[in-house]
Amino acid sequence: MNAAQTALLAALRPVLGDRGIVTDPDLIAPWEIDWRRRFHGHAPAILAPADTAQVQAVLRAAGEHRVPLVPQGGNSSMVGGATPPQDGAALILSTRRMNHIRRIDAEGGVAVAEAGVILGDLHDAAEAQGWRFPLTLGAKGNATVGGLASTNAGGTQVLRFGTMRGLTLGIEAVLPDGSLHDGLSALKKDNRGYDLGQLLIGAEGTLGVVTAAALRLAPAIAGHATAWVGLSDPAAGLALLRRLQAASDMIESFEILPAESLAAAVAHLPGARAPLEGAHPWHVLIEAVTGDPAVDPSAMLEAQLGRALADGVIADAVIAASDAQAEAFWLLRHSLSDAERALGPAVQHDIAVPVDAMPRFMVEAAAACDARFPGTHASGFGHLGDGNIHFHVRAAPGTDRDRFYAEQAATITRFVHDLVTAAGGTISAEHGIGQMKRDELARLSPERVAAIRAIKRALDPHGLFNPGKLIACA
Repeated sequence: MNAAQTALLAALRPVLGDRGIVTDPDLIAPWEIDWRRRFHGHAPAILAPADTAQVQAVLRAAGEHRVPLVPQGGNSSMVGGATPPQDGAALILSTRRMNHIRRIDAEGGVAVAEAGVILGDLHDAAEAQGWRFPLTLGAKGNATVGGLASTNAGGTQVLRFGTMRGLTLGIEAVLPDGSLHDGLSALKKDNRGYDLGQLLIGAEGTLGVVTAAALRLAPAIAGHATAWVGLSDPAAGLALLRRLQAASDMIESFEILPAESLAAAVAHLPGARAPLEGAHPWHVLIEAVTGDPAVDPSAMLEAQLGRALADGVIADAVIAASDAQAEAFWLLRHSLSDAERALGPAVQHDIAVPVDAMPRFMVEAAAACDARFPGTHASGFGHLGDGNIHFHVRAAPGTDRDRFYAEQAATITRFVHDLVTAAGGTISAEHGIGQMKRDELARLSPERVAAIRAIKRALDPHGLFNPGKLIACA
């Protein structure tokens, strides 16, 4: 711990108390490594304020002592976005103690939740009031509201409800100088100049600390239906999606995966089985949801899937007969990342292309990678309805993990990102930039990079917030 950090902790101890300052290396260690275990950092201490006023005190003191801070919630970043630098120059600012749901407006369908609220807890609280928060992802037991806002998280319901940006009505945040941005009014129309709250969404903690968010809720589920469909290729999946969207506004999720990903998930989960009896090259998982008790999503899916089967668009389908079967379907989907990780080292990409281009891209990009990197194997799964693909290039069996990443990861990533860029897509769909993709931001136009840097310098002139993430300050 350097002199500036020591002085900062001494100044903050009367404010945060013993619970708010952690210096035990064993307690800090789990928070110094990212979720994928690819990035390892070092922080001499964790600062854990209990409320917004304490966050303000921390930021003012950190600015005075010029101590960098790394905001961190559930530490579920997929790109090293919440991992401290290795040099120990930065301290972790944890929002985990700020875990109160301040209110749920049962009349207006709005929840105000602090940054440390776990996504799964927000789901439970909203449902208890007859509403739901329609953003779901595999890390719902770890991801926090602050992290979801800071990364503009997506998930499996973007098709119907959009990303975190679209679900956020207002933001409360503390800026690098310790001043408070109080934007929790939850107005649906407000044209008073620049929207600072929206700027903070997706900023990955580089412009300040999100302390709370006002979030749009959706009516509670009155009925739902879950279907698993086998088909020949991704193009058939897109054709099915277009049919369903033309027939109903109930389609909430539409996930696509190849047969090999399903096989990996079945092998990974004890007692799991494939939803369909026959072998199919590709599969889609569909969720239809309604808030109207008089509407039957199952009947709609049964009719539309029956027509698609008769027309040769799909090969087979099953609609879950119970909530338990539906949950089993979704467990297969949510276990894909862990299942594929168990197969060995892989270079993973969170990318997106225009929806209409996605079927062709999934097939052709995988073939191009296999040809370019002999011995590896590429495949992708993802959210067909919004163009987001989780695209993995896996090493040959028996390959040393560290050697594979050191020798091939950067080259593979550049190749995949070249393919994405040529297809008019993005190198970061929902996981953020973090430190993993920071250098790849150079693919943006010089004008856009210059604007990002200008905003960063204006709000964080000393470069103290989440150093090394998103974009270099220079």
